[in-house]
Amino acid sequence: MDNKKILIIEDEIKISRFLQLELEHEGYIVNTEQDGRLGLEKALQKDYDLILLDVMLPSLNGMEILRRLRTTSQVPVIMLTAKDEVMDKVMGLDIGADDYITKPFAIEELLARIRVVFKHSRIPATESNIIQVDKLVLDMDKYSLTYDKDPIDLTKKEFDLLKYLMLNKGIVLTRDNILEKVWGYDYVGDTNIVDVYIRYLRSKIDDKYNKKFIHTIRGVGYQLKDE
Repeated sequence: MDNKKILIIEDEIKISRFLQLELEHEGYIVNTEQDGRLGLEKALQKDYDLILLDVMLPSLNGMEILRRLRTTSQVPVIMLTAKDEVMDKVMGLDIGADDYITKPFAIEELLARIRVVFKHSRIPATESNIIQVDKLVLDMDKYSLTYDKDPIDLTKKEFDLLKYLMLNKGIVLTRDNILEKVWGYDYVGDTNIVDVYIRYLRSKIDDKYNKKFIHTIRGVGYQLKDE
């Protein structure tokens, strides 16, 4: 392990200390913060490889921290929360969380999620930084998307989903496969979350430019094609 740095923003001191000890035992460098505003300041000031972010925090809640953080940083974020509502999960992922785990959770599960996030955050050196399908151009370095040079604003999860579809152009992808590769784990809940994000992408790309890129393969999943 290359001593990756993790910031824990969690106001429950016992949970924060427990996570710190477990992560340090795994070889990670760990900092903690119990206050929301101070946590955001620390996240913006230092170069962390991952942030474990609680939702309910004093001064500034986790959703707002993530929203502000995403204006300047794409550091991986795993949300920690006692909430288990689907819409809370969708909101966190939509704002730009990489994963979402509900308390109480087994430390082994969190460690597995962390390994997956680090695995997915690595881009092979041989992988092109630009993906193009017709006039649709996705730039992984700039985290940007354009159609015929017209910029398209995407959330992080929308960007990751479109990237996966474009990298697999012409290949039929099942919902389970998309969940595993884009969300990074077997999503606990309805796979309709994939359909929700497909609709988001279609409204921003297919519908706006009257160009059908994303096709539904009934009973299977989705396929991105250049017709």
